[in-house]
Amino acid sequence: MTDKKKTTIILFSGDYDKAMAAFIIANGAAAYDHDVTIFSTFWGLNAFRKDQHVAVKKGFLEKMFAKMMPRGADNMGLSNMNFAGMGPKMIKHVMKKHNAMPLPDLVEMAQEQGVKLVACTMTMDLLGLQKEELIEGLEYAGVAAYLADAEEGNVNLFI
Repeated sequence: MTDKKKTTIILFSGDYDKAMAAFIIANGAAAYDHDVTIFSTFWGLNAFRKDQHVAVKKGFLEKMFAKMMPRGADNMGLSNMNFAGMGPKMIKHVMKKHNAMPLPDLVEMAQEQGVKLVACTMTMDLLGLQKEELIEGLEYAGVAAYLADAEEGNVNLFI
C-alpha cells in the first residue's frame, strides 16, 4: 500500500458551478500529490459529453435524453440564478474578468494532472450515452470500481 493520499469525488450534479467546484477540488488535490478519482454519474456525465453532436444509433427514449441534456461542460446550467441561460453567460463573463479558468479548461487540467475520470457505465446505459459521445481519456466502470477507490480515500466527496 502506498502512503500517497487519495481523494475521490462523485460528480452527480449537472450544474456548471457544482461541476466547477468538483474540478477545482480535484485539481487542488492533484497538485498536493493526491491520487484523485472523479466518478461521474447521472447528470454529472454532462461534464464529459463532447460539445458537438456525434451520430450514434439510439432508441426513442435515448434520443429524448440526449436532446434534454446539455452537450458538454461549457453548456451546463447553474444551480441557482440560471435565468433562462443568462446566469451562465454572466458568471462566465465575471470569471473571464477575474482570469478564472472555465470548466472545460479545468477538465483538461485534471486530465493533464493524471486525475482519473470515470464515467458510470450503469448511468450511461440508463441515459443512452455511448463512449463515442464522451470526451477522450475517460475510464468506464461501475460503482464497485468507485468503492474500491473510495475505500482507501482520505477525502471522499459527493457533489
